[in-house]
Amino acid sequence: MQVARFFLPIACLVTACSADPPGTAPRAEIPTRQSASPVASALKLSAAQKSSIGRKIWQNESGGKVSGLTHWNDGEEFPSMGIGHFIWYPKGFNGRWTETWPEFARYATQRGLRVPAVGRLADCPWLNKASFTRDFHGPKLADLRKWLASNISVQTEFIAYKSRAALPKIMNAAPAAQRARIQANYNKVASTPNGIYALVDYVNFKGDGTNPREAYAGQGWGLMWVLMEMRNVPSGQAAAREFGQAAKRRLDLRIKNSPKSRGESRWRAGWHNRCDSYGRPL
Repeated sequence: MQVARFFLPIACLVTACSADPPGTAPRAEIPTRQSASPVASALKLSAAQKSSIGRKIWQNESGGKVSGLTHWNDGEEFPSMGIGHFIWYPKGFNGRWTETWPEFARYATQRGLRVPAVGRLADCPWLNKASFTRDFHGPKLADLRKWLASNISVQTEFIAYKSRAALPKIMNAAPAAQRARIQANYNKVASTPNGIYALVDYVNFKGDGTNPREAYAGQGWGLMWVLMEMRNVPSGQAAAREFGQAAKRRLDLRIKNSPKSRGESRWRAGWHNRCDSYGRPL
């Protein structure tokens, strides 16, 4: 079906490529793929919007600390990079979560930026957290953090691109009976600046919801699921607040359905705080 046009108060910008699926190999360095077919455009944000949204996302992910721009969470098999904690899989690892660092590195390269050499590798060169931690203050990770701290704008553009590209994917993946509801709720949320921030941040935070592996007991928590979860409220701040409440309900269901061994309840308070920020005017 043809996807209805957004009425976001910001226009389209550049194009980029989709990420290689995890498990494709061997990949020595991320190709720029200049000849790739265009896909969904990014959102054009003003300098002030980029700064505000980018710094809020950076604060959400790692407290706005430069040290948090290259991070490896306890219990995870991969590091998280940049203000959006873009996932980067080591060679041979094929995880549940959608990998985003290689796609970001291509995006930045196509925008004319010189990503540090280590960041252009398709596979994360650190195979585990122990080796990553030993090298944390070494030149490779130090240079990568310096570059990331100096290029907040392009990271924010990429996160916005992922949000803009999400709706067509969602409309294709969602049950036919839910598509009009999803479109309407997206547009309601997008009618305020903090609603735009919510849509941009949540896709980066928990994905677009179309990856069937990102679900427990058949129940997902990405953007598609939140838009279907939303109650019928008016556009504007009411919709932004309801988006945050719907996100909390989906994340609570994720915790309930998650394997006990993962201990996901420890993240509940932080996840709720982040979702509560969506209802606050910027």
